[in-house]
Amino acid sequence: MNDPKQLRARANIVYLSMVLFACAIAVKLFTIQLVEGDKWRAKAEVVSTTYRTVQPDRGHIYSEDGRLLATSVPEYDVRMDMVPDALRNEVFQANIDSLAWHLANLFGDRTAPEYKRDLTSARARRDRYFLVKRKADHTQVQQLRSFPLYRLGRYKSGLVTEKRTVRVRPFGRLASRSVGYVLRDSSMIGLEAGYDKWLKGTTGRRLERRLSGGVWMPIDDGEGVDPVPGSDIHTTIDINLQDVADAALERQLMKHGAQNGCVIVMEVATGKIKAVSNLTRSNDSTYTESLNYAVGGATEPGSTFKLASLLVGIEDGLIDPKDTVDTRNGEVRFKDRIMRDSHEGGYGRITVERAFELSTNTGISLAVTKAYGNDPKRFVEGLKRMGLHQPTGVLIPGEPVPTLRGPGEKGWSGVSLPWMSIGYETLFTPLQTLTFYNAVANGGRMMQPYFVDHVSREGRTLEEFKPVVLNERIASKATLEIAHRMLQNVVDTGTAMNLKGAHFKIAGKTGTAQIASKGSYKQNGVSYQASFAGYFPAEAPKYSCIVVVNGPTMSGYYGNVVAGPIFKEIADKIYSNRLELQQPTQLAERSGPRTPVSLSGHAGDLRIALEGLQLPMLLEGASEWVTTSAGDSMVVMKPRGIPVDAIDLVPNVLGMGLKDAIYILEDRGLRVRIQGNGMVKRQSLPPGTRARQGSTILIELT
Repeated sequence: MNDPKQLRARANIVYLSMVLFACAIAVKLFTIQLVEGDKWRAKAEVVSTTYRTVQPDRGHIYSEDGRLLATSVPEYDVRMDMVPDALRNEVFQANIDSLAWHLANLFGDRTAPEYKRDLTSARARRDRYFLVKRKADHTQVQQLRSFPLYRLGRYKSGLVTEKRTVRVRPFGRLASRSVGYVLRDSSMIGLEAGYDKWLKGTTGRRLERRLSGGVWMPIDDGEGVDPVPGSDIHTTIDINLQDVADAALERQLMKHGAQNGCVIVMEVATGKIKAVSNLTRSNDSTYTESLNYAVGGATEPGSTFKLASLLVGIEDGLIDPKDTVDTRNGEVRFKDRIMRDSHEGGYGRITVERAFELSTNTGISLAVTKAYGNDPKRFVEGLKRMGLHQPTGVLIPGEPVPTLRGPGEKGWSGVSLPWMSIGYETLFTPLQTLTFYNAVANGGRMMQPYFVDHVSREGRTLEEFKPVVLNERIASKATLEIAHRMLQNVVDTGTAMNLKGAHFKIAGKTGTAQIASKGSYKQNGVSYQASFAGYFPAEAPKYSCIVVVNGPTMSGYYGNVVAGPIFKEIADKIYSNRLELQQPTQLAERSGPRTPVSLSGHAGDLRIALEGLQLPMLLEGASEWVTTSAGDSMVVMKPRGIPVDAIDLVPNVLGMGLKDAIYILEDRGLRVRIQGNGMVKRQSLPPGTRARQGSTILIELT
């Protein structure tokens, strides 16, 4: 056991050590505060005060007609230094009641007694950076500068207004995903990112003091550098057309319960983007602009790619549109996989051109496989020759490189060629697909799509963006003429007959593709993508357009049903509001008297009627059934082929009167249902398809 004296001695040593240590601390504090105080205070002032960067206002983003799509609006935090040197206590007490009353009336978030309590409490604890109001607007800040106490100025009142700018879009969601955002972490998307070097301006600097809690308070020493605002960009977006596209897309997405969709409208000759809409279904079943499918959403395009496949074959001289293919019963085996047509039973033997109009998978894949089965590399090289393997280079971040595999590359297999020919095993964005269709409309000249016309500052143009040609000619004139004819026939007699209009012609191609999709947006276990790509007016194209809808779950999923009506609504609105598109028709109507329009039908009956009316006629070839057209001086009758031996093929009765249409259809053993009056505008069974006797066909008359 230890001796008590030893324990006491040890305790005394510990005690003495602690006393000496405390004395040393006291001496050091005395030295720092009284002897070296001036030196350390000066150093603290230097350390806590520094020049900090001030961000400039971003430039404005305008629509084509000068309306604001995005702008920077000032927003302020109102703060107060409660103990500035010039604010005497009697002045504070004399003004606090009136100041609290004015603040309560201006902001309405607290009562006057609550404002007085908060301000008095902040002064009592000597708060140097008290928050009075967050997110005050410019008008409110101008008003409070005239309030009691604050009107004395910053140094006598302690008022501090901290400005920042926030980005707002006056037109809400219209083109918002393409216009883009500036996020809190300073990252950007859309045009905000692509044109940031013009929009961002030049930073400034100002002297600020660091307060407790890491807060920085501005100090006006007159030595700061003001930031330079960014330049303005003027887009090619037509805000009226943008509104039309957005509304049309939303209606169809809601009607079909679709997951998402996008629309792009492009000016054929220049590549200017006139409208772009991207809508995604939210949890509350409303649609918002959240993802840019138009620029960044690469998927398998499906049947819209069939045009590119045939253009390569026709250009290489390996495919003739008049060649025939046997679609058999709508099923064709390629090695270990079976390709099927959407039309049950197939279409039998038809021409390649008709296969395109009816969008038969088996017909197109058989034609391409026959042409390139021994040399698939040549097919892929033909696609690349048109420039389909390259991104468009549009100045919006996020555009992927198209996926276009060739033999020997990873993912290529023995069935890649037939499946690629109908738009599978490839990946393209809607904008990349539209760029190709726009090139067909533009006589083969592929234009780079672009969103911005010019950059300006204070009304002075700094930089202009001119149309850029990506490929001078994707195919020969002869090949492109065939493409024009096929695309028009798709609308006139093919899968998109529901888009046929009375005032102008549309050329385009429907697309329906099975896609990999997460979630519940499926039909019978499969998710679909419906699309339509084309241009109008077909005779002299001015605008091209693509519509893509993903995951429709109600009222059908085919391209002509889901995407086609959006295209037609947009085309109708553009046509009705563009006088230059209507002038040729109006001039033709004023050029002189024309022969009356007559229905197509039986040649003998028409001849008797026209002779009775003493109207001149021209019959181009002998035929029992004819198609008529009204010329300037005579009615032209062209033979209409109604095969008498192929009784299982549905005849073409479009443009005929009811009497002739019923006679022809019932003669083939079809049961006819009638809707409307006048001329046959639509028939439910497409011409040239096979139908069993006793099948029902609906004809719509207008």
